[in-house]
Amino acid sequence: MYYELRTYTIKPTRLADWLALYQSDALAVQTEHLGELVGFFTTEFGEANQVVHIWAYQSLDDRAARRARMSADPRWAAFSRKNRELDAVVRLESRLMRPTGFSPLQ
Repeated sequence: MYYELRTYTIKPTRLADWLALYQSDALAVQTEHLGELVGFFTTEFGEANQVVHIWAYQSLDDRAARRARMSADPRWAAFSRKNRELDAVVRLESRLMRPTGFSPLQ
């Protein structure tokens, strides 16, 4: 398994707007195409205004194929357009991680 940890830094005062847009326009599309959502979080302490979500994939090829299908979905394009118009995201970081042999997540 591979886990993708995506961290979005959101402009101050825009977090609620971004979360509402994501929930209404992106969550169902991503869940349909990407499959296994491990968790979705906002920061409580540390760097403020961050959203972190984790997705699980069987392999790097699985991830590439799933993301390609999602990118081709017109609903994803509509969300992407609204996301740009909202102009709330400051930075996106993406990390692909592999669990250790003793990790509870395999």
